[in-house]
Amino acid sequence: MPELSVLLAAARQGDQKAAGEAFGLLYEDLRRLAAARLRPHRTLTLLGTTSLVHEAYLRIVGSEALPVDDRHHFFAYASRVMRSVIVDYARARNAERRGGDAEHVVLDTLLESQLAAPENDALRVHEALQVLEQADARLAQVAEMRFFGGLGEAEIADALGLSERTVRRDWEKARLLLIAAMQ
Repeated sequence: MPELSVLLAAARQGDQKAAGEAFGLLYEDLRRLAAARLRPHRTLTLLGTTSLVHEAYLRIVGSEALPVDDRHHFFAYASRVMRSVIVDYARARNAERRGGDAEHVVLDTLLESQLAAPENDALRVHEALQVLEQADARLAQVAEMRFFGGLGEAEIADALGLSERTVRRDWEKARLLLIAAMQ
């Protein structure tokens, strides 16, 4: 089997077979990443680790070209795709719980606040990341790689070409801004 860097280079050129093979080489690592990403969202019980990895696979292999240069970039990209899958799943669950396309009638605002579901947390984090991205794209990227990608400071620093100290400072700033955006 070809080396990972060769497969990623071919996938970057649009070779879907190479993207699939690269995904296969990294499958166990991706399962660990998915498990870490689902841990805070335990209430999304129908979305398991394997389902998340497979849905991410379909989205990654189905794309025109894989925009990654190396293993770290691949995991950053995979974490972004997994974030997208989790957010889409949470939105679908929320819509289904709220009656889907049926007319929505709020009987009481207190009742509505009591119906707040844990899957809303994934949506709140996603929306807060979007706000952060408008303010500072690099902070959002660090937060996304850390929160949804499960990457450590060294891995993020390597992927973004920054020092670990800069990543640590960026993470602290991003964390504070995300908390403020979610309140």
